[in-house]
Formats: sequence, structure tokens, C-alpha cells
Amino acid sequence: MVADTATPAGPAPRRRARRLLKTLALLGVLAVLALAWVSRPNRAAALILDRAGAALGLEISAAGASEYRLRGTPMLLVRDVVVREPGAATPLLSARRIQLSLPWSTIRSAGDALTVERVELDAPLLNLPALQHWLASRPPSTQTRIPTLTDGLRIVDGRLINHDWRIEAIHADLPALYPDRPVRARLRGRYLDAPLAIPFDLAVALSRPAPAAGLGANGRIAIEQSGWRLPATVALSGPLRIGDDELTIVPARLGAAASYESGDTRLPFALGLHGPLKFDEAVWSLEPVALALRARGAADNPIPSLDAQGALALGRRLVLQLDGRLASWPQAWPALPAPLDATAPLPFELRYVGRPDLSETVGLRLSQDQTQADSEFRLPAMLAWIDTGNRGAPLPPLRARLRTPKLEISGATLEGVEVELGDEDLP
Repeated sequence: MVADTATPAGPAPRRRARRLLKTLALLGVLAVLALAWVSRPNRAAALILDRAGAALGLEISAAGASEYRLRGTPMLLVRDVVVREPGAATPLLSARRIQLSLPWSTIRSAGDALTVERVELDAPLLNLPALQHWLASRPPSTQTRIPTLTDGLRIVDGRLINHDWRIEAIHADLPALYPDRPVRARLRGRYLDAPLAIPFDLAVALSRPAPAAGLGANGRIAIEQSGWRLPATVALSGPLRIGDDELTIVPARLGAAASYESGDTRLPFALGLHGPLKFDEAVWSLEPVALALRARGAADNPIPSLDAQGALALGRRLVLQLDGRLASWPQAWPALPAPLDATAPLPFELRYVGRPDLSETVGLRLSQDQTQADSEFRLPAMLAWIDTGNRGAPLPPLRARLRTPKLEISGATLEGVEVELGDEDLP
């Protein structure tokens, strides 16, 4: 018979138990330290921004108090944010507040998924030249990835700055963004290129979120300068393409119900434009352009009704080169001699290069059969002369030359006539 004997515990199991206890104790200490660290949102935010900046080749800092949330949909909120290229004096982006909410699936994907719940920016300032410099330094990419924003984007009091123009007081609301769906947004702001200002409030729709897409926009804009403004309700549509420093809509279709306002003067009109629209070097241009202008309101409105073709450019200067036909000569304008006073549509050529308020010299040529009249005038002086009812001076303030093979005056017929009128105030 074999007797049962107890085997004593050896040293190896005891050492393993001690190591396990030490490991658990160390993990507990690390957990406590981790909880203490993550309980300080500024440190957590600094780490996240540092990692994001390293991935993008940027320096991202947040000087204000930060917040974050891990339960439900993770959220990070940072204040007084500055984003710049390493060593650059000018930030490409700064913001008083940025809030980002994104699902756990995006975090776990380590950048493979680009789904974000919501983005909010308060008082962001985007420097376009600095942004373009950074984009030029990035490695070329064969694919532009569009993020998904399930709960959209909101921008409050934003600014966009370029070398010679800027957009201020930007407010944007984008309900949602999906790479394969149409986009709708509300945009408000004020375009400034002194002395020109263009405030706008538009509802915008894109066929897709891409640099090339179909565009539709409608709302209110105004063109403003010292002493006058041109408020309008507009509708714009066409194929949009956004380049490095330019924007084109080819062709663009623009309709506007507008009014010229200066002091007590209100001159309503309707305008239609069609042609390739381009924005580059702080100039909006349409060339070639088809233009239709119609006076609205009272019969004594001095704005003519006409159809024309040519070129139009608006920036710090206004350029008009139009050839077309006047439907009829406005009743408020100085009477024309025969045969230019016929009721048939009147061919014309108009040339202007000057301040956008049409305060500099306008060149106008009228023709009918073999009769031709060339004139130069300044629109403010002409409108003032019209307002006085011709009481101040019997002749309008213009310089003109009339050439006609035959002219009838008070029953007399003159042949081979050439008449000149001179305004010494015109340059």
C-alpha cells in the first residue's frame, strides 16, 4: 500500500503571485494617474491638437479653456485656437471657439473614416494666402476626400482675408454634408474691396460638394459706395468651378430686381445677364455678356430699357462696353432731333471706364440710318439737370456731335449737317 503524501508549494507559484499583485498595483497607479491626467481637459486637448498638427504639418494651439466629452458621441471644444505652418509669422486659421463632435467609429478608424457629427466655429479668421501656401507644400493627392457632416456646420462672425479683398461678418449654416448628395446652405456676409462693399444674404444649393458642381443661389445683395447703393434681389445659376485663386461660372445666368438709390433718388429696374462669369484678382467680369435692362415704376424713370451684348467688369473700377438697341428713348432724357426721334428701336454703343457709381465720363453713340450722334456726359450731372426740369440751363450738360445728311428745323430742310455742343466742365 502506498501512503498519500502532501506536496509543499514551491517558490515559483509564490513568485508569480507576487508579480501579479505588483502588476495589478502598477496598473492601479497608472489608472489613477491617467484619470488625473484626463480630468484636465487642457492637457487632453493639447495632446489631440499636437497629434492632429503633426499629421497635417501644422502647429495647432489652443490658449483658452478646453472641454471634452467621452460619453455618447465624443466632443472636443477648444478656445482661442491658432493654426499656422511651422515658423510662419501669419496663422492660416484662428478662431475664438471650435467645437467638434464625432462618433467612436471615426476615432477607431484612425482617419480612414471621415464621418463627423457637427462642427461649430465662432469668429474664425481664414488667411487665404497662408492657406494656399500650406496647400502648395502638401504632397500631391490623387483623390479629394469629402467628409460627412451628419448634423452639419455652423460659422458665426467669420472672416476671410486675401491680399486685396476680404469678406467679413460671415454667418453660415449647413444642415448636413454628404459626399454623394446635393448641398444646401445659408450664407451671409460682407465683401469688401474699398471703396466697394457688397453685403449679401443668400440661400445656396450645389449639386454636389466638389470644386466643380452645379450652383443655384438666390437672396439679397447690395453694391455700395459712398453716396449711393444698389440693393437687389438676385437669382444666380450655372456650372461652378473653384480654382486656386479664382471662381468661374460658365455660363452664368443672373436675374435681378434692383434699385439705384442716392439721397432721395430711387430708380427701380430689372436686369438679366448671361455669359461666362469669372472672379479673379478682386474683379468680377462677364465677357462676352448678353444683357437685358428694363426700367420699372413710373414712366419718367430715366433708366432706359435696352438689350445689348459686350463686356462688363466690376471691381475698384467699372468697365462697360455694350452694343445694342434701346427699346425707346426715355421720356426724361433730352429730346432727340429727327430722325433719331423715331419710335423704332435705336441702335447704340456705350463705353465707360471709371468709378462704379458712373460718376465719370460716359461715351454714348446713337445711330439711325445715316444719322449718327456721339456724346459724352457724366450721369450725376445729367440726372441733376433732369431733376431741375431744364430750368437751370436750356441745354443738357454734355458734349455731343451730330452728323446727318438731312435735318428739318421749323419747316426748313438742311443738308449735310454737322452740329456740335460743348460742355467745358467735361475732361
